[in-house]
Amino acid sequence: MCMKAILLACILFVSFVDAQPLWQTNLDERIQFYQSTDFGILIAATDKSLYAIDGKTGEKLWRRSHRGLGETSVVPIPETDLVLLSLDRGEKSVLQAFDLFSGDTIWQSEKIKGDVMHVAIEPQMDLLSVVMTKKARGNIGEELKRTPIVHILELSSGKELWKRELDSDVEMMPAHFPESGSVSFTLDNFRPPIFLDGSLFVFYEGVTSYDARTGEPRQREKFKVNEGGLALTEADVIADETRIFTTGRGKVRALDRGTQEIAWEAKDLGVTPEMFLLGDVLYVRTGGQFTRIRDGEIEMRGPFGISAIDSRSGKTLWRYKGADKGLTNFVFADEKSIAFADKDDLNFLDARTGKRISKLEHTIEKAQFVVINEKGETVVGGRDEIAAFSRNANFSSQVGEKRNELRDPIREVWRAKHKAPSRGILRVVGAIALRATALYFRYGGFASSSIGFAQKGFSFFRTANAFRSASLRTRLGSLDLTTLATTSARNYVSNRIYAYGSIAQKPSLLNRIPGLQIQIPTGAQIRGRITGRLIEEATPSRADVQDRLLEKLDPIRQIEKLSNYLLQRKRLAELRGNFMYYYTELPKPFDRKGLVGVNINTGKDARFILASDPDANFVTDEINGLLYSADGNRLQAFDVLSK
Repeated sequence: MCMKAILLACILFVSFVDAQPLWQTNLDERIQFYQSTDFGILIAATDKSLYAIDGKTGEKLWRRSHRGLGETSVVPIPETDLVLLSLDRGEKSVLQAFDLFSGDTIWQSEKIKGDVMHVAIEPQMDLLSVVMTKKARGNIGEELKRTPIVHILELSSGKELWKRELDSDVEMMPAHFPESGSVSFTLDNFRPPIFLDGSLFVFYEGVTSYDARTGEPRQREKFKVNEGGLALTEADVIADETRIFTTGRGKVRALDRGTQEIAWEAKDLGVTPEMFLLGDVLYVRTGGQFTRIRDGEIEMRGPFGISAIDSRSGKTLWRYKGADKGLTNFVFADEKSIAFADKDDLNFLDARTGKRISKLEHTIEKAQFVVINEKGETVVGGRDEIAAFSRNANFSSQVGEKRNELRDPIREVWRAKHKAPSRGILRVVGAIALRATALYFRYGGFASSSIGFAQKGFSFFRTANAFRSASLRTRLGSLDLTTLATTSARNYVSNRIYAYGSIAQKPSLLNRIPGLQIQIPTGAQIRGRITGRLIEEATPSRADVQDRLLEKLDPIRQIEKLSNYLLQRKRLAELRGNFMYYYTELPKPFDRKGLVGVNINTGKDARFILASDPDANFVTDEINGLLYSADGNRLQAFDVLSK
């Protein structure tokens, strides 16, 4: 046994020293961009082609011949096996929905022009919302404004039902922040549209709702959304059984879900980037840290505080105004108390009264986020440091604040710090470091408050509709950690898939993965299959698709391959991230740059990735334990090594 342990240690040491990728796939030209999907498949583009690559093995699933694709040309449709692709073909523009697994086109529309910014679906109504902008590219540092155009299509066929062009241009945000040069611009600085109660809500010029089927306007309030040139200064929409809650212009509004008339308004709050609804109380954060649209730098905007509002009447129950500059997101430590950090202290408030019940100096430079780990400890973090704190949560709200601070002490449990490598002031190092610390929120943000509540039976409302997508999920490094922590608490992967492509053609897959609900839409939504026979005129197009891996496999191997991707999707729906990654100088015996994964439950350096020079847009795969990075025309996968 000892010899085996020594041999294993030697093997690991050799792999540490060599730091060779687990796999490497060469594409036909330099990689322009790549992104992950929920099925463990990577989509990568060169100037010639678009590829689908198996994230576990590096196998090419298919290749499509397309030139000049940008980052906003390709967007997976959430909760489905489809991907949207916008193409410019001379004077014509084409929008395609293709099958992720085969690359085959399911439908195509030649009426829609521009780049895909946001996507939302309502599968029960067979509706797809696509927000497009034209010429969404510019130079870093310049202001780029474009007019968003909202298109509503049949999800199954691509038939356009209606479209609306906004009244004015809105400011867009760079996809990344290099030192200089031309980049794609996005609408990442706005909340994506949502479907709710037969309406589509959009948020580019305030709050507007349309009848989802006809496009008739239902509710309209116009105001400047990005306060002071900052991204996502307004909260995401949430709802309970009777009301829809929105923010804007320093107010919180409750709309009747039936009529969409304003039931009440709470005014003079300031910028309101975060809301939670617990029972009949709406908790609102005002002020905080935001990403500046122009250059990606972090800016603080007040007034800073937290308010509690009666969701039935709009009456303000309490306001806490004692926060210092740099307010983070807030989380519920339990059903009685709220945790947040300001510039200096970790604070806990009584959720019923708003009184501060305890505080402790956290000494974390520029604290940006708070989460609750699996032990119920409060974890405060920044770009290079993270610490966990524990407290006695058994308090009485009748006890005075000063006395309660003594009776409800906070203690530090652990602390970890990893400085980014020193390389002058080159922005690329900062970009990689920020990207690393943002990785936790890609997977684990939903765990920050909600899981324990669900187990205890508390009513904890999230956003009105999970079936929508912004590109934030693949471009985490472009936003500050406070915004990511706030946003990711509402972005989670469900255990349901609506199948339109390869999966829909293989009914034996439907019950193959227990716990994963695969639905093939019925009636007009079925594409290409009735009573077990393919309809010739509805057969997906195979134009432009080459090197299909699936068609080279026998039927049994096809089923196995697709089952593996579905299993990956199921595991992702169940995943809760436990590791915060830092890009740093690794200690001996590594003596190189790489990533350290700190376990947020223990504070231990539990994972190491020996990728000395990942590109700033690298992606991690927590299911397969891999990090993906591009180097020229090579897409590489590096092992995530566990300690």
